[in-house]
Amino acid sequence: MMKFQRYPFRLGTTSYIVPDEIIPNVRYLAGRVQDIELVLFESDEFSNLPSEGDISQLVELAGANDLTYSVHLPLDVYLGHPDRHERERSVGKCLRIIELVQRLPKSAYVMHFESGPGVDINAFTPDETAGFVAGLRDSSGMLLGGCSEPAGMFCAENLNYPFETVWPVVEESGFSVTLDVGHLEYYGFPVGEYLDRYLKRAKVLHMHGTTEGRDHNSLAFMRTEALDLVVEALAKLEAAGEHERVFTLEIFSQADLESSVTALQRYLR
Repeated sequence: MMKFQRYPFRLGTTSYIVPDEIIPNVRYLAGRVQDIELVLFESDEFSNLPSEGDISQLVELAGANDLTYSVHLPLDVYLGHPDRHERERSVGKCLRIIELVQRLPKSAYVMHFESGPGVDINAFTPDETAGFVAGLRDSSGMLLGGCSEPAGMFCAENLNYPFETVWPVVEESGFSVTLDVGHLEYYGFPVGEYLDRYLKRAKVLHMHGTTEGRDHNSLAFMRTEALDLVVEALAKLEAAGEHERVFTLEIFSQADLESSVTALQRYLR
C-alpha cells in the first residue's frame, strides 16, 4: 500500500481515482493522501451529489484518517455571465453545494471564473472584459451574502486566460486562490512569476502533467523545472511558519496516482 509520507504540503488528489463512486474512492485514498478534492456534478442526466448518509460517512472517514476535503464547485456555473439571471442560477447552484457539504471538514471551495459555456475570455473586447469583471463582482457579492463561509475559503482557479484579468475581484472580495500549475504549463504561463504573485494567497495547488496534447496526467509528465519551483516555494513558506497548502494531484486513475507519488519521492524529508 502506498502510504502518505512527509512533504512541505498536504498531499491530495481527486475523488475519481478508482472507477467507482465517491465513498469507495475515499476509503481507498484514506492513508494515502491528506486531502480529497470532491468534484461534484448535478444535471438532469447525471448527478454524483452525496446523500446525507454519504456525508455522514465522509465525516467519519475524515475524522479517522486526518482527512480534509477541497470541494470543487460545479463546472457548469458561469459567475461572470452577462445575464444576471444566469449569474443568479449559477450562484444558487453553488449555494446548494455549500449547504450540502456544510458538515464536512474542508480545506477550500474551488471555483472557476467563467462567462459561459465555450466562451473564450481571451477573445473579449475591452468592454466585454469590463462586463465580465463586473458580473464576477455581482456574483461574488451574492455568493458571500448567501452563506456563512468566510471569503477566504473560496479559491478562484487560474484557467486559460491571464489571472490578472480577475485578480481585482479576488482581492476586493477577500477570496483565496487555487493555483493550477498544470494549467500554467499547459497554456504557457510563466510558473515562476505566478508563484511570486499568487502563492501567498493560495490555499490549494492543482498539479498535473501534459502529454499528447492533454493535461490532467501524471506528475511524471510535468517539467522537472516547474515541479522543483513549486516544491521549493512551498518549502520556503513552511519554513517561514506559513500554513500548509493543499497539493492536489488533479488526476483520475490509480496508475497516474502511483506514478505521480513516485515523481515526488525525491522531495521526501
